[in-house]
Amino acid sequence: MKIEHKFNVISPEDLLRRTSEKMDFFLIDTLTHDHFEKVHLPHARNACVFEVTFMEQLKEITQNKNAEFILYGSSAKSMDAIKAAEKLNREGYIQISILNGGLESWRASGFALEGNAPLDSDDPETTLTLENGVYRVDTEQSLIEWIGRNANIKHFGTLRISDGELSVKEGLLTGHFEVDLNSLENINLIGNELQPILVAHLKSDDFLFVQNFPKASFTIQNSRPAKDPVLSSPNHELTGTLNLRGMELEQTFSATITRLAEGGLVAQAQFDIDRTRWGIIYGSARFFEHLGMHLVFDMINIQIKIVAHLAS
Repeated sequence: MKIEHKFNVISPEDLLRRTSEKMDFFLIDTLTHDHFEKVHLPHARNACVFEVTFMEQLKEITQNKNAEFILYGSSAKSMDAIKAAEKLNREGYIQISILNGGLESWRASGFALEGNAPLDSDDPETTLTLENGVYRVDTEQSLIEWIGRNANIKHFGTLRISDGELSVKEGLLTGHFEVDLNSLENINLIGNELQPILVAHLKSDDFLFVQNFPKASFTIQNSRPAKDPVLSSPNHELTGTLNLRGMELEQTFSATITRLAEGGLVAQAQFDIDRTRWGIIYGSARFFEHLGMHLVFDMINIQIKIVAHLAS
């Protein structure tokens, strides 16, 4: 069943007139509480549409479904006020208006704003900008997760990043990080007597050959930002060399990079690698026949999270 959402759109001038005439309505800022504290329209109340308690916050303001609400969000590009109006519609509230262009249009009209920093520039926090400099990898917060599969089961676990450094110059990312292969852990067999057997096998010469090659490394040689590098989806394509079992081969993958408030960055990626390119051919039907229960899929899924802090 299609639900039609109904609301009016009003201009900043119309809202100013209604406020000046002290008309009876509730003006609702739909952004986060922190942003509301920084800047908001006069007489506005805050109910954050991004929180699951949004409707409870509205009901604390009033439970009268015949009351008039005027909602505003960030700008004409942002869906915050529209989504808030839809939620109100579904709850049976009928007198709903949206400020056209949101806070941005009110500010552009030169009308008064309140808050503890109403004159500061208002970064919409949607696109990525990276500060030039050298970033040291935080090995405590950084992590690699792996998944391997065969026809019947998947095994998954973690690896620790032992060292690394990233560099940003004119928005482009390069760098290097090392992985301690002795840190390999399995998660899905925790408590099972087969877990240590699996871990030993993965560290053996059939797979990672940790005795001879205790570390792997990745060197980022090139990065290419996306056309519109938004913070919530892959915004960089990284190309570099993966050194594994003594072999260096090129690998390209997409990463989502975001900034840390205290001056740093987080780079996250998920991609598959063909293990056989690095000589890990155990269980591969491309290299062996009559494998039976020893068949292992060639592709390994890798999820990387690298947290790095700007060096002082």
